[in-house]
Amino acid sequence: MDIIKKAIGAIFDFLQGIVVILAIMVMIYLFIMSPQEINGASMEPNFHNGQYILTNKIEYKLREPKRGDVVIFKSPRNKDIDYIKRIIGQPGDRVALKAGSYYVNGMKLEELYLTPGTYISGGNYLREEGEIIVSEGRYFVSGDNRGHSSDSREFGPIAKEDFIGKAFFRYWPFSQAGLITPPFYSLR
Repeated sequence: MDIIKKAIGAIFDFLQGIVVILAIMVMIYLFIMSPQEINGASMEPNFHNGQYILTNKIEYKLREPKRGDVVIFKSPRNKDIDYIKRIIGQPGDRVALKAGSYYVNGMKLEELYLTPGTYISGGNYLREEGEIIVSEGRYFVSGDNRGHSSDSREFGPIAKEDFIGKAFFRYWPFSQAGLITPPFYSLR
């Protein structure tokens, strides 16, 4: 009889440990970080369809997003869809589109992470030779694959409240695993 009690006790201890681990994993998923799958080609050549990344959900509660950060946010047209884009303009910035390039506060944005010769065309919100001022609490975002990305050129700047978090680690495929670091911009 003691053997049965010990076996049942060991099973309950094991199950209790599993429940605690699952509860911790759910808390991490909800509040600290979550996995995301890249769907589509809007961030090529830097992120490809089918890749998996981790999103830091807590960083933007401690500091403001910065130009160059790769962010995951709720689509302004359908909150059930998540988008991944790069921050180009921060609150108060003047973002212009001239001769196929972004200009921020009058200075050309050098984007070395793009395929050489990438031409940026205008959209419904920011047209070629147009300029906008990013309002407080909003961010102008753009996909790296400028010819195949629905971004702030079409729907305008994104509210910070719609941000899910910052992409910080690519974990699949393993051959490309590593930290996702924002670029250094030399505006000229």
